[in-house]
Amino acid sequence: MEDFRQLHVDVAFGRSKGKIIWQPRITCWYNDKYFNNETLPDGYEGLSFYDIYRKLGCSARLYDFNDCFIRNEEPRVREYIEDLGNNRQKRTIETPVGRQIEILQKSNHNPESIRIKWEVETEDELKVALWREENATWQWDQQKYDKLYAELCDLGAPTIFMPRMNVQNLYIEKMGIEKGIYALYDWPDTIEAYFKARSLSHDILIKLINDSPIEIINFGENIHSATLTPRLFKKYHLPECQSRCEKLHAANKFVCSHWDGNCQGLLQYAGDTGLDGIEAITPKPQGDVTLEEIKEALGEEMFLLDGIPAVYFDKTYSEEILINCVHKLIGLFAPKLILGISDEISSTGDIERVRIVKEIVDEYNRKQLC
Repeated sequence: MEDFRQLHVDVAFGRSKGKIIWQPRITCWYNDKYFNNETLPDGYEGLSFYDIYRKLGCSARLYDFNDCFIRNEEPRVREYIEDLGNNRQKRTIETPVGRQIEILQKSNHNPESIRIKWEVETEDELKVALWREENATWQWDQQKYDKLYAELCDLGAPTIFMPRMNVQNLYIEKMGIEKGIYALYDWPDTIEAYFKARSLSHDILIKLINDSPIEIINFGENIHSATLTPRLFKKYHLPECQSRCEKLHAANKFVCSHWDGNCQGLLQYAGDTGLDGIEAITPKPQGDVTLEEIKEALGEEMFLLDGIPAVYFDKTYSEEILINCVHKLIGLFAPKLILGISDEISSTGDIERVRIVKEIVDEYNRKQLC
């Protein structure tokens, strides 16, 4: 098998002599089948998650290395879990300045839980979250890094995604979209203080990242222009993104960010972010932008990570459509292309179509050696 770790860093840092890398994400496909006790297709049953990648002969995006960076709460923070019955749990976080309460409902359809009550729904709870950010610390786990490197680095380069920034953290982790939007307007002083504390905490994390051997850094933002307006993007997200990129580039890191769903309203700002590339922009017919529009926004300097609509791995679409899309992506974006699925192959996808893309990429890469 090819040395995917070396190929991954060579592509990201422009040393691949024109070659690209194929990195499909199959987590949803694998986890949904495991959760529903489905039998994997012939040839895959009994294989571990990463052994499936080895059988497919392709690279993986190794975000497992996130576990090397440990966030420590202030020692007086205590967390309690209470079973409420009916597949519900109450999570209480006690601090010297107050408490936060989250209520989770287990889903019957996937491993994730549904939030019945968010961790932050009042200004007092946001002030508790602010205090926690101000008092959290970070540490690097070299032992974990060494273990993961030994187990996984035949499949790609060590990679992490950083915690979400300001608004996306409110939407996805703390409050939900509706409550988060109201908070931005109703509690501006507390919001600003919370965002500043989170930024300062992440500055400490960036220092650890810059001292670490991990070279490929993602901002796991899940940017979606239907919920993050251009005004909010420019006021909150863009300055923080630029600041992070400047600090990480000072240590020669490759920096990208995860934008998925609809991106039409924000794609015009891609070149202003300071990023080296953007992951998971979802093209039509699944998203709301064309490949040509993505190319125009990224220009000649920025990478596209992913690019193939996930729906093309379902039998709703012919293999010919998938093949044509892959050739078009290579023609538009190579060599600044870390090819993948925008966002992941679904639980109903045909895993053998991953091989079709591999064959196209292998053929293209062989031509670069001539």
